[in-house]
Amino acid sequence: MTGSICMHGMLPCSAPYARTLSPALQSSKSSTLVTRSEPHRVASKRRGTARARPVQVCAALSVAASSPWRVWACLTCAGAAGLWSEKTKWGKELSGPLVSTLAGLVLSNLGLISPTAIEYSIVNRYLLTMAVPLLLLSADLRRVFKDTGRLLVAFLIGSVATVAGTLVAIKLLPLTDMGVDGWKVASALMARHIGGAVNYVGVAETLSITPSAQAAGLAADSLICAFYFAGIFKLASSIGPDDASTTEAAVAAQAGAKSKPQQETGGIQVLEGATAVGLACLICQLGSLGAKGLGLPGAVIPVVTGITVALATIVPGVLKPLVPSAEGIAAILMQIFFAAVGAAGSIRIVMHTAPSLFLFSTIQISIHLAITLGVGKLFGFQRRDLLLASNANVGGPTTAAGMAAAKGWKSSIVPSLLVGTLGYAIATFLAVGLGSSVLQHM
Repeated sequence: MTGSICMHGMLPCSAPYARTLSPALQSSKSSTLVTRSEPHRVASKRRGTARARPVQVCAALSVAASSPWRVWACLTCAGAAGLWSEKTKWGKELSGPLVSTLAGLVLSNLGLISPTAIEYSIVNRYLLTMAVPLLLLSADLRRVFKDTGRLLVAFLIGSVATVAGTLVAIKLLPLTDMGVDGWKVASALMARHIGGAVNYVGVAETLSITPSAQAAGLAADSLICAFYFAGIFKLASSIGPDDASTTEAAVAAQAGAKSKPQQETGGIQVLEGATAVGLACLICQLGSLGAKGLGLPGAVIPVVTGITVALATIVPGVLKPLVPSAEGIAAILMQIFFAAVGAAGSIRIVMHTAPSLFLFSTIQISIHLAITLGVGKLFGFQRRDLLLASNANVGGPTTAAGMAAAKGWKSSIVPSLLVGTLGYAIATFLAVGLGSSVLQHM
């Protein structure tokens, strides 16, 4: 019998008839075949899912690390941890800003937050810019020159030592692996070690350093600074606190100063704080317009610095009631900034971008410290003043005043704040000028 066996009622059917089976029957037949092969397909799908699962987990972690509220939570908590650490012995030695920076660095390199989150740009562009006038409302240059005494001279020696250290470092390590960013990062690090991290960002924006190079420079320098701060506290270990008479005189002299380090800053008053923030935002707007008018849209921080220092010097009495609240708010903003500095500093990015930055920063800071201590000793300065001046150069006013408070050098707290504030005021201009005229051509 020719033909084929049809499963429909077990009746023989010819080939033509088989080809004309109803669509429903063909669908049923197809379904039967699929069902029979389904175990193999399911097993294959499971194997594919198993292979894809690690990729999906990594993608989920990456998305979580970039979650805006997660980033802000980590930055603010790292900033608060830095302030809290200054209540401990080890925190006083490292300083709150450095603790916050290292906390951000750890969070970023563990993958808990992304090293390229857009929130860091927001911190640098807006929060830091607003913190600058809040910090400088007390920057009356007449008072700086009058009240700082020999500490001001020691600070200027340290500033010159930083310039010398930068020249030697860039001669030995020209940072050619960073291309056109090499001399720019060297200039920014010079500003960093004259005034502080605020000036680093100011120079970076003025010279248009690429984000990856900017983050690499700060990350490398933050690690070197950790050893630096531990080192200067070791050098100061044999220097005792002020005696009772000196402390009483210092307290009497500073009773109306209102300037204290970080979390000891006078309480934030609502009206004065709101006024200070409003004034700071107005100065930032004027600074933005001024920078654009000069044809340097990236130079907002230097222009803001100039405007604020001029106001603080011309009308110090008008701004004085705002200073305690302004400094309190600025302390919070700066701690978030320091945390963002660390979080943006991926060690992997540094090693990929320019591993020589570690050695460059080491040479720069080592020469700075050696010249400061050597020249200072030659001219009869006390080691205490030289270490505070160096601290004000490398860390800024808050770390220097924090060291003075931690060591019991009460008479040096306000002078340390004042010379550090002067560093904020001059470092950006000095670094941009020397960078463009000297470092660029080396």
